[in-house]
Amino acid sequence: MKPDWIGVYPAVTTKFFEDETLDLKTFNYNIDEQIKAGVHGIIICGSLGENSTLTYDEKLTLLTSAREVIADRVPLIIGVAENITRVAVNFVKQAAEAGADGFMLLPPMRYPSDERETLHYMHTVADATDLPVMIYNNPIAYKTLVTIPMFKDLAQNAHFESMKESTGDIRYMTDIINEIGHRFKILSGVDDMALESLIMGADGWIAGLVDAFPRETVVIYELAKQGRIEEAREIYRWFYPLLHLDVSTKFVQNIKLAEVATGLGTEYVRQPRLPLIGEERERVLKVINDSLATRPVLPQI
Repeated sequence: MKPDWIGVYPAVTTKFFEDETLDLKTFNYNIDEQIKAGVHGIIICGSLGENSTLTYDEKLTLLTSAREVIADRVPLIIGVAENITRVAVNFVKQAAEAGADGFMLLPPMRYPSDERETLHYMHTVADATDLPVMIYNNPIAYKTLVTIPMFKDLAQNAHFESMKESTGDIRYMTDIINEIGHRFKILSGVDDMALESLIMGADGWIAGLVDAFPRETVVIYELAKQGRIEEAREIYRWFYPLLHLDVSTKFVQNIKLAEVATGLGTEYVRQPRLPLIGEERERVLKVINDSLATRPVLPQI
């Protein structure tokens, strides 16, 4: 199913057992619940999906498993976050054969590439597949900024259809639209800037806390697109303490704790990540439990 890059696209977590092996049953269950809640696409093996700790074969296993549970109900996007260009090229070819509908492409990992290197990498990987590609711009986490001149270069390549905007600067999106127009679909990639981004013209929301709160996320998106801003804002303000959990170096652990609280996952992570403990854990649990205690009744959309 070809993605249109519009709507809510959960960046789902990768589920593990305590021994760090893949828990495909829980992984599939969460994806199914996301679709039932009305999301518009699924992204696997992103940053939240602990891509950097997964083996090449595990990523393809997750893709095959997700493909089966999704059953063409929504598009399936897989993250590409490789260290070597030729490995990324091979991966997109195999992922396409295994049933991916598109790719979310990060800059080269473990190396802060310069402009020429970043563009060469992105064009080379995108040209290895006929599937559409979303550019993931997250300079805070990955130290490589895709600048507006670079986006203008990438716009010449038809494989690139969208961008995940995670600079953390709401002004950047307006600058992009002013400079490039609507060449790319823009999806907000920062949970606690999502409503602001939608109001300013974002086409979608690549969400994290959606993994634990899928319906609330979809309702905020739909209300915003219907122009029902006051209703969206009320739910968003309730959601905001939870959304802050996405903007942290421990965002995986935080969101997995939230998934446990809502019955949509487990908190097992893969090392070097470790489960939260002590005061840090109690602080996150308080945010989750306080929010659950005041969980709003959602309006009809």
